[in-house]
Amino acid sequence: MFNQIKEFITSIFKSRLIVLIAFFCILSFVLIQRVFVLQIVNGQDYLDNYTLSIQKTKEIAGTRGNIYDRDGELLAGNRLAYSVEIEDNGSYDDPEQKNELINETINTVIDMIEGNGDSVVNDFGIVLNNDGEYEFLYAEGTRRLRFLADVYGYATIDKLSEEQAASTPQDIMDFLCANKRKSDYGFGIDQEKYDKTRVLQLVTVRYGMHLNSFKKYITTTIASDVSDETVAVIKENQYNLQGISIGEESLREYYDSKYFASIIGYTGKISREEYDALTEEQQKKYSLTDIVGKSGIEQVMDEYLQGEKGEEIVYVNNVGKVMESKSVKEPKAGNDVYLTIDKELQITAYNLLEEKLAGIILRKLSNVLDYNRNAVTASSNVIVPIGDVYYAFIGNEILDIDHFAQEDATSTEKEVYTKFSTRQASAIEKVISNLESATSPAYKNLSKEMQAYMYYISSDLLTTKTGILMKDRIDIYDDVYEAWKSEEINLYEYLNYAIAQNWVDTSVVQDYITSEGNYSDSSELYQGILNYLNDYLKTDFEFEKLVYRYMIKDGSISGNKICILLYDQGVLEYDETMYNRLLSGYSAYDFIRSKIESLEITPGQLGVEPSTGSYVMTETSTGNTLVCVSYPGYDNNRLANTMDTDYYNQIYVNTSAPFYNKATQELTAPGSTFKPLSSAVALTEGIVTEGTYFSCSGPFTKITPSPKCWISPGAHGNLNVVSAIKNSCNLYFYNVGFNLGLLPDGTYSSSVGIEKIQKYAKMFGLGETSGLEISEVSPHISDEDAVRSAIGQGTHIYSTSQLAKYITGIANKGTVYDLTLLSKVAAKDGSVIVDYEPSVYNQVTEVSQHTYNLIHNGMEQMVNSDSRFNAVKAAGIQMAGKTGTAQQSQTHADHVLFVGFAPSNNPEIAFSTRIANGYNSGYPAEIGRDMVLKYFGLADDSQLVLGRAGVLGTESHSD
Repeated sequence: MFNQIKEFITSIFKSRLIVLIAFFCILSFVLIQRVFVLQIVNGQDYLDNYTLSIQKTKEIAGTRGNIYDRDGELLAGNRLAYSVEIEDNGSYDDPEQKNELINETINTVIDMIEGNGDSVVNDFGIVLNNDGEYEFLYAEGTRRLRFLADVYGYATIDKLSEEQAASTPQDIMDFLCANKRKSDYGFGIDQEKYDKTRVLQLVTVRYGMHLNSFKKYITTTIASDVSDETVAVIKENQYNLQGISIGEESLREYYDSKYFASIIGYTGKISREEYDALTEEQQKKYSLTDIVGKSGIEQVMDEYLQGEKGEEIVYVNNVGKVMESKSVKEPKAGNDVYLTIDKELQITAYNLLEEKLAGIILRKLSNVLDYNRNAVTASSNVIVPIGDVYYAFIGNEILDIDHFAQEDATSTEKEVYTKFSTRQASAIEKVISNLESATSPAYKNLSKEMQAYMYYISSDLLTTKTGILMKDRIDIYDDVYEAWKSEEINLYEYLNYAIAQNWVDTSVVQDYITSEGNYSDSSELYQGILNYLNDYLKTDFEFEKLVYRYMIKDGSISGNKICILLYDQGVLEYDETMYNRLLSGYSAYDFIRSKIESLEITPGQLGVEPSTGSYVMTETSTGNTLVCVSYPGYDNNRLANTMDTDYYNQIYVNTSAPFYNKATQELTAPGSTFKPLSSAVALTEGIVTEGTYFSCSGPFTKITPSPKCWISPGAHGNLNVVSAIKNSCNLYFYNVGFNLGLLPDGTYSSSVGIEKIQKYAKMFGLGETSGLEISEVSPHISDEDAVRSAIGQGTHIYSTSQLAKYITGIANKGTVYDLTLLSKVAAKDGSVIVDYEPSVYNQVTEVSQHTYNLIHNGMEQMVNSDSRFNAVKAAGIQMAGKTGTAQQSQTHADHVLFVGFAPSNNPEIAFSTRIANGYNSGYPAEIGRDMVLKYFGLADDSQLVLGRAGVLGTESHSD
């Protein structure tokens, strides 16, 4: 028995099955023991320190290249900063939960950011206006349609339905905030839960995440350039903030920004429109999160300035924290761009323009609140009323009128607001009362104030802002419409007629109409419009500003109160002594004069006439542009990186239009600065010789109506071409224009004369833009009235840069260059990638050297005959120049110009300058003089730039 048991046991151990069973038992024991240790013994420790390692490949943007002036002075560079970013890396049960958690996270982070004084990005296509309502960043046009197409998910704008293309800003916000959007889930933002500012912030971030969603592991920036405090609070709470991280970014920084913003422009996130405009090859280098040049040199040279992207592989834990990283491809910095601009000369010219404008304003400023320009009989008699200056602080939004109603408003702010509230209610009541009556006076018989309200309501509010009056349906040839435009009827009649003609969009006022369905009752529809207007005007910011304008005009709000508000709101640095003097009744007129004199209040802020100007200087031997000033400038630092929308809006509404480059985009007639070219035409075509004299003694009677010389009733007597340029005699050049049009049979043909003028104007580059690489409008050579065209009138219009191109060709005797702002592009190691050589537009060989000599002689004599140039002559520099005046209208001061070059015997520089509505051509001539002194080192800024309103010379004749 024992042996049998022994043999059985022995057989069991010899069995392979038993060995396998034993092996699995041992493994099971080890596994159970290990699980016990992991889950029971060390479970809590592992739970506390659990990490999930995820590999990501990140793109690293290359640092943007720098921009320098001709001497290597830095104009645009970069600085390292921190940003708050979000990445959609969470795990959610369903889209609703995803929306809820992401929105909650973003909302929490925004509170942290704003709690430390930082700002959230606001690069969305919708903004909040001063009325607290959503409005499109781009009011109309292709850019707005492109934005709408992006929102609705279309590649091109032509796929938008009519209804989608007509979407309002609120429609877009409703669409994006909704729980469902097309077949995908929307952002799930509760518009009832948050105020409009927060809703817009949430939509901005979520929309950015949506644009990035197609590309894995792309972060979206919530806030840029945040403080160390924000960085600290985010990092402290990062484990509770799914997908939130702190990133490093290279921010664009501009130096001496206001002087160069009109040339350099600024950067911002690439738009879909800009991305789609790239070639297929270029699109490989860009993504929809990239920062690109939005205007100016930044935009033109973006391909050179953009660095090459690098790649980095990173490993992150479950909350997005980077645990390990390794570089796969190093980013490459962008190339540096060198301009032809001379930084020092540019700054001096800008300051001279500002000071000259301040001096002109002070000379023309009058202590008048309400001024009727229509009563002026000559443009030289136009004044700058102090009432316009007071209103400029409100109209240009220098003062925040919304703050007047806040709890922390000062006593003066509250006092002004109380008066305004009463006046606003009264104005609305009068407007509605006027609109309710068919027997109201015709528009032309209303008071000026009521006319302003009615014009605003019809042209701006009902037509542009709300679309109640549909522009595309209005028949501009209709008799009733023409009667309205000619002020013969009242707005009641016009609007009721518009309803009858189906020119009105009833959907806008649907909530104000009691009936349902189709509104066949026109009277009911009209009443609905009135009810709508009654509500709308109570919160309409532009209407508020209009009310303030007329309160200032009639003295209901005194200039003294406006001046106090400048201190209350920090527009002016607080001065206790002056503040108390104002409280005691100190003259507001004297106060404003003193602040303009000291440039504490600048012409660019005020935006009254005159408040703008431009100056361009070139090298005559190359066409390189040394100076290209547009006044006023702006701070492009506040627009680059994260745009300051409040600042953008303030600049946008300013009547001095800082975004509008006065050197390249402002067109006016050249006036008498065209006479050197007319001289070249006349001498080359054989119409005159050096010995040809014309008499200036009265009207030019060869055409009707008969124009006169500027000197009339005086006379210049007999003049040849040299003395005609010197004295800027209109009669001489009237004869030139007339004789250019004479046919062989002795009859006059204006068109024949015009053809000859156009031929030579094109030779000197006036038929095209100047060649400058930044945005420039096209010129127009006069195409009518050869007689007046010869003196720079007719239909000539040119920019300051285009006049600089032409006068450079006159200065160097026939070589017309395409002007340029670019000197070279260089890599970071200094090697030159592109070297920009002078580009000759045309060599004017048709004009003889003797003709050029005669023109130079006349321009030299013009300078020598004017005492304001004595400092240049005393320094031994011979300068040549020509003044010009371009009339805008009888009710506005003339635009004034000056072109010239120096030294006239061997020109190195040529220049042109213009002051819009500057009254007298002697003023830009003084800027031309001072810049010659500066360029040749005959005077420095301590002598030329005063730091206060400029001293004006004697007003010369108007030529």
